[in-house]
Amino acid sequence: MSFTLAIIGRPNVGKSTLFNRLVGKKLAIVDDAAGTTRDRRYAPASLAGLEFTIIDTAGLEQAPADALESRMMEQTKSAITEADVILLMVDVRDGVTAADEVFARMVRASNKPVILVGNKAEGKAAAAGISDLYSLGFNKIALISAEHGEGMGELYEALEEYREEKDEWEEVEESTEEYEHLSIAIIGRPNAGKSTLINALLGDDRLLVGPEAGITRDSISVEFSHKGRSLKLVDTAGMRKRSNIQHKLEKLAVADSVRAIKYAQVVVVLLDATAPLEKQDAVIASLVEREGRACIIGLNKWDLVKAKKKEYLEELRYMLDKQLPQFHGIEAVPCSALNRQGLDALMDACMNAYDIWNKRVPTAELNRWLEMSLQHHSPPMVRGRRLKVKYMTQIKSRPPAFQLSTNMAKEFPDAYLRYLVNGLRESFGLKGTPIRMNLKVSNNPFAKNKKK
Repeated sequence: MSFTLAIIGRPNVGKSTLFNRLVGKKLAIVDDAAGTTRDRRYAPASLAGLEFTIIDTAGLEQAPADALESRMMEQTKSAITEADVILLMVDVRDGVTAADEVFARMVRASNKPVILVGNKAEGKAAAAGISDLYSLGFNKIALISAEHGEGMGELYEALEEYREEKDEWEEVEESTEEYEHLSIAIIGRPNAGKSTLINALLGDDRLLVGPEAGITRDSISVEFSHKGRSLKLVDTAGMRKRSNIQHKLEKLAVADSVRAIKYAQVVVVLLDATAPLEKQDAVIASLVEREGRACIIGLNKWDLVKAKKKEYLEELRYMLDKQLPQFHGIEAVPCSALNRQGLDALMDACMNAYDIWNKRVPTAELNRWLEMSLQHHSPPMVRGRRLKVKYMTQIKSRPPAFQLSTNMAKEFPDAYLRYLVNGLRESFGLKGTPIRMNLKVSNNPFAKNKKK
C-alpha cells in the first residue's frame, strides 16, 4: 500500500459510508444514528487504481475524560498519529459547524497533509453550504457523495500525489513475502472481556474497552503473531438473547459478529468464568458448530473465581460436555485478560484446534476402526430389518466430514450415529471440533437380477 489515509470528522457525516465505498465491501456498520462507529478500523482500499490503507474512525466529540466518548476520541487521535494523509469530512448540507472548526484545528496541528471533503454535496440542498468550506482554510477540497459515488474523480486527484511520494515505500512492501493469516474470532456475551483480551494479547490499547456492556459494534480485525505464526484476531460485538435485542443498531452488530464467525477458521467462545454456561453461551456455541468452525472455550476473569480452582475447572469441563455434546471434549482454557494470565495457553489451544480441524484420517485406518466398533456394539434392528454398515471414508476436512455407506440411510438411528461420531472423536483425536457425517445408501449388486 502506498500510504495510509484516516477519515476524520464529527459524527454522522458519512465516514463509514465512504470507507465502505473505497474498500469495496460493506465492512463498517452504517446507520443514521450518530456515533455508530466506535473503534478504529483498518482495511486495504483502492480508487481508480490508486491503492492505500484506509482507517475508519469514531465521530469526534468533546466529552468528559471518563466518558465513553472521550475514549472514542483517543482512538481517533491514534488514527491521526498513524496516518500519512488525513481526510477531514464535513456535511455540506449542515454547513461548517463549531465542532467542524474545532476538529479542523486539531488535524491542522498534526502537521499532516489534510484533504477537506464535503460530503452529501449532491443536489440543490447542498449548494448553500459549499461556500462555507473555504472558511476552514484548507487548500485541497473535494466535493463528493459517498452514498451515491459522486465526486470520486475529485477525491482521486487530491490523493494521487501521495502515491508518487510513496512509490519507494510501495516497492519495499510489495517485495515482502505473502502469507495467509490464521483468522481467530473472539465471540461471547456482552462484557465477557473480548476487547480487553485482544488488547492484552497485543500489549496495546488497540480496541475501545470500558465497564459499559456492548461497547464494540463493528467486528474489528487486527494482525498478531504467536510463536512465529501470523494470526488475525477478530473482535466482535457481544451477542445477547435474540428476544432482548430491540434496536436496529444492535441487530446490525450481531449480524456482523455472525459474519465474523463464518469467515474465521478458529472461534474462541469467551465466557465470564464467574458466571459461565448460561443458555446464551450454548446458543453461541451451537452457531459456531453450525458454521463448522474449530472452537475452544476461553474462561476469562479466572482471577476472580473464589472457589477451589482445580475442582471448579473440572466441574466446568464436565458441564461443557453435557451442554455442548456437539463439541464433546472441547478445550476450556482459564485466563485473565486484565492480568494477562493464561494468554499463551489460549493461543496454543487455538493452534491445536486448528490442526484438529484440518486433520485427515486414512481410509484404511477408518475402516479398521469401523469394523472393531461394529463388533463392540452391533448395529440395531430397524423396523424388523438388520442395519448394515458397509464402509467409511473421509470426504473433506475443515471440519472433518465422513461418508458412511449403509443399507438404510434415512432410517439410520440417531443414537447409533452418535455412538460412531463419539468413537471417531476418541479414537482419532477429533475432540472439540465439529464432525459431519454423510449417510449414503450402498448399491445392491443383485438388484438387476431380482428385477429379471
